[in-house]
Amino acid sequence: MSAPEGLVLEAEHQLLDGWIGEDGQTPTPELEALAAGAPRWRQWLGPLLSLTIVGGVLFKIGGVDFGRIWAMLPANPLFWLLFATAYMAQPLSEWVIFHRLWRLPGSAILPLMRKQVGNEILLGYIGEVYFYGWARRHSEFVAAPFGAIKDVTILSAMLGNLTTVVALAIGWPLLAQLPAGLHVQALSGSIGVVIVTSLAVMLFRRRLFSLPRTELWFISALHLARIVGGTLLLGAMWHMLLPAVPLSSWVMLATLRLLVSRLPLIPNKELVFAGLALFLIGRDAAAADAMALMASLFLVTHLVVGVTLGATELAETARRRASFA
Repeated sequence: MSAPEGLVLEAEHQLLDGWIGEDGQTPTPELEALAAGAPRWRQWLGPLLSLTIVGGVLFKIGGVDFGRIWAMLPANPLFWLLFATAYMAQPLSEWVIFHRLWRLPGSAILPLMRKQVGNEILLGYIGEVYFYGWARRHSEFVAAPFGAIKDVTILSAMLGNLTTVVALAIGWPLLAQLPAGLHVQALSGSIGVVIVTSLAVMLFRRRLFSLPRTELWFISALHLARIVGGTLLLGAMWHMLLPAVPLSSWVMLATLRLLVSRLPLIPNKELVFAGLALFLIGRDAAAADAMALMASLFLVTHLVVGVTLGATELAETARRRASFA
């Protein structure tokens, strides 16, 4: 390990020591004191996120061509079953995990859906902040949620890195043939970031993870099944929209989409993915429409779910405040 890498890892180690208690489950007293010192804004964290999601939805909704989407919608019920499964895969898998850890009720799927929308519409990992606040407010389910949420989030990132490396091995022959796609330097740097972050997690796993090993293996298996299953579902839905293209080509394209989306140092990811699609499927306007439809469907669903859940939480907050007034 080089000196700069050692300094970075040591800094990360010291930072984690400052955040996590000796049991690995709870934040340190300093972090708890910081949270306890701001009770007024903390109680507004959930409604504020909901309001921000509604604002983000209104901002993005102007870029959606609803007429074009409506004209392309398939009538096959199987397509919509696959789409619902793909959309709910993350919140449902996380509900299974946290139900196993905390015995959450079925209604806890709603904050997990809000967590997913927050991450997709606003900013990555803002959903985890919201869900941590929700878990703290519902202490009847769990007394110390920090450790479990931390472990689930880290394992999700690690399994994402693992699937990225596997997808790279699968798609390397195609990536190498792109005339203006991935620069060797950017690709090497991206692989390096993925490997270094994964090694850092493995190096500090005793300090990072607080759950028992059996729970960590269960969570990892569920994350892997979600990632692989989501890729297969996306390929199957593309194939249903355009059966003329072989299912194997769509699944390969979905795998490469996963790869391109997760490599951190690749510029113009959409252009790179477009080049891969052109190489695999050719200049087919219908194929481009099918991919655009899927992207739009996920966006519109995020918008509907975000507005519905956000407005519901704002209304509940207003009703609670009115009852105490």
